[in-house]
Amino acid sequence: MAESERLRIVATLIRLTGDWELSEDCFQDAVARALTSWPQRGIPDNPAAWLTTVSKNLVIDAHRRASTEQKAATRLAREIEIDAERGDEMDVPTTDDALDDDRLRLIFTCCHPALAMESRVALTLRTVMGLSVAETARVFLATEQTMQKRLVRARAKIRAAGIPYRVPPPELLPERTSGVLAVLYLLFTEGYSSGSGAELVRTPLADEAIRLTRLMVTLMHDSPQLPEVLGLLALELFQQSRTGTRVDDAGDLVLLEDQNRSLWDHAAIADGVAVLESAETVRQRLGGVVGSYQLQAQIAQQHATAATAAATDFARIAELYGRLARVAPSPVVDLNRAVAVAMADGADAGLALLDVLDYDARLASYHLLPATRADLLRRSGRFAEALPHYRRALELAPSDPERRFLQRRIDEVRLSGR
Repeated sequence: MAESERLRIVATLIRLTGDWELSEDCFQDAVARALTSWPQRGIPDNPAAWLTTVSKNLVIDAHRRASTEQKAATRLAREIEIDAERGDEMDVPTTDDALDDDRLRLIFTCCHPALAMESRVALTLRTVMGLSVAETARVFLATEQTMQKRLVRARAKIRAAGIPYRVPPPELLPERTSGVLAVLYLLFTEGYSSGSGAELVRTPLADEAIRLTRLMVTLMHDSPQLPEVLGLLALELFQQSRTGTRVDDAGDLVLLEDQNRSLWDHAAIADGVAVLESAETVRQRLGGVVGSYQLQAQIAQQHATAATAAATDFARIAELYGRLARVAPSPVVDLNRAVAVAMADGADAGLALLDVLDYDARLASYHLLPATRADLLRRSGRFAEALPHYRRALELAPSDPERRFLQRRIDEVRLSGR
């Protein structure tokens, strides 16, 4: 069935019971019964209504078996009676607006600050995006059993803490929005540049993250957080515009400087430019500083709108990374700034900045640190020095396309150094 129908039904059950795990389990049981019943009796006129009613009945049975929540069971039973009296099996909202409301409630509940960040991302993948437990586990490099336990604990915490299934009231939005944006960007990044496995790109996951970010834009209206939400959307659009050229037909990594820019999604780039301009207009009207997502979007815009790799304004990019480092300090930001400085002022200038980062323990297992040093050494013709750093990057690389790329670089450096 369509993902939107699954979400509608599960959201309805959560809204009625307040129990995420029970709602999802009962829906899955209803689907299993449909697979047995429908081939024999035929597909009902309204399959979603059938699944909704069966799921509700399963919820009632579960409550009765446990001899608890009798009031909830009575309420659910009465709802089904009312549906029957109206002759309307389907009580799941059918409008796009109603579905979007359910998605927003799910997003904010999944991203509640009482939950650890990994739990927030896992719940969003599983509940909002509809990934299976196995697919969610692969994102985290965890076993299916481990992920199932993590999801159970997260749902139990929602239930025990009484976390409401709702979009927060306006006065709570500021403190909650940053956490939601962080989760959405993590989801986008996982789709745009998968952290592990055979695939570098998982386009449907990135597309869904963009759609959810657009939904956040509609929610925020004239909130002071709107410029950052728009900044995130612009950043995602700029990055997603290059998706089709990031790997070749064999699934191998293609660097930004080597990508065919005529194949980029220029409509997405234009959309990103317009969104980023809107972010700045709103920011100036509402006041406030330029946030981290807006700065990252400005950096991505420099890459996306440059006619060629050689025409990229790396001096401007280095400046923007410097501002980003002050707004959102991070060793990864410093690493990216070093690359921009190297492209603007020469490899030696970038290597000098990398010397400082070598002592940052947070980058000890980050494959792009040795890969960057190796690349700058290669660009400056120091092939023998580059080789061990490429080998270290190969040991740490998380995905097959990146490992294949680094192995090709090692082979090239060996030949060049002879």
